[in-house]
Amino acid sequence: MPSFRYVQVHTWSTNFRKATKIVVDQELPKSSAGNVVVKNHFLGINATDINITNGGYGRTTLPIKCGLEGVGVVESVGEGVTDVWVGETVAYQHLGAFAEYTEVPAVKIVKTPELSPSVIPLTVCGVSASLALEKAGEMKSNETVFVSAAAGATGQFVVQLAKLAGNHVIGACSSDEKVEYLKSLGVDRPINYKKENLSEVLKKEYPDGINLAFESVGGEMFKAVLDNIAVLGRIIYGYQQNRKMQLRSASLRGFLLFHHAKHVPEHLQRLLDLIKDGKLKAGIDPTEFCGLESIPDAIDRLYVQQNIGKMVIKL
Repeated sequence: MPSFRYVQVHTWSTNFRKATKIVVDQELPKSSAGNVVVKNHFLGINATDINITNGGYGRTTLPIKCGLEGVGVVESVGEGVTDVWVGETVAYQHLGAFAEYTEVPAVKIVKTPELSPSVIPLTVCGVSASLALEKAGEMKSNETVFVSAAAGATGQFVVQLAKLAGNHVIGACSSDEKVEYLKSLGVDRPINYKKENLSEVLKKEYPDGINLAFESVGGEMFKAVLDNIAVLGRIIYGYQQNRKMQLRSASLRGFLLFHHAKHVPEHLQRLLDLIKDGKLKAGIDPTEFCGLESIPDAIDRLYVQQNIGKMVIKL
C-alpha cells in the first residue's frame, strides 16, 4: 500500500525545527465530497509558517499540519467535483501543504497553465499583496506608496502592483543587491536603509509625506513611516493607532489574509493573468531547496533576510 510523508506540528514553538517533525502515513489521503487530492511538486515558504507553529493564530489540540501553499497535479477528485480533473496542474492555498499529498477543497483550486515553481510566489504572497492593497489600503493612482521589505516575497508584488496602478513607489531593502532588484521591478526610489537614513531620506525627498504604506517590519521602520505619513495617509500593518496618526487624520489598516479567504481564487487568477500578459514578475530566490527535510533551512534563510523573492521547496 502506498504511503506518503507530511510535516506535523507536535509542540508550540517559534523554532520550526523544534516544533515539527516529518510523519509517515501508511495510506494516501482520499478525496472526500467536494475535495480533491493534489500530489505536490512545489511548496512555498512564508513568514507566517512560524505563526502557525507558535500558535499565533490560536492554539488548538496538537498535533496539527502546517504549510500554506502548493502547486502540483490532481491525483483524485471527490464526489460533486465537476470542474477539476485528475491530471490537471493546479495551485492552492490551504493549511497542510507541507506534504507530499494534500487534500484541498475544490473551491480553493486554481488551474495553472503549467507545472512550474513560478506560480508559488503568487498563491500566498502575491494574493496577500493584491488583497491588502485593494481591501485594506484602498489603493488609488498618483499617490506616493512606501513598501518595507520591498525585495521580499510579498514586497516584490506590492511594488509592482502599486506601479501598475500608476503610483510613485519607494522601496526599502537591506542590501545593494536588493536595490538593483528593485530597480528591475520599476521602483522609483529604492532605499538601502543600512546605508541611508530612511527617515531623513523620506523627510527630505518627500516633504508632502507618504500616502500609502505597506509596512511589515516594525520597530524603527514603522517609526520612520509614521514620522513621514501624509495627512489622510494609510498604513497597512498590525499596530494600534497612536496620537501622531490622529493628528494627521491618518489611519492604520490591519490585514490578515484569512479574513479574505473567499476572494483568494479571484485575486490569484488576476495575478496569473498579469504574469501571462508580461505585466508582472514573480521573483524566486535562487537558492535551491529540495524535499520536506529542507523546509527548516529555507525558513532560517527567510528570517535572516537573505532571500530575494520567494522561497520555494521542490519535492
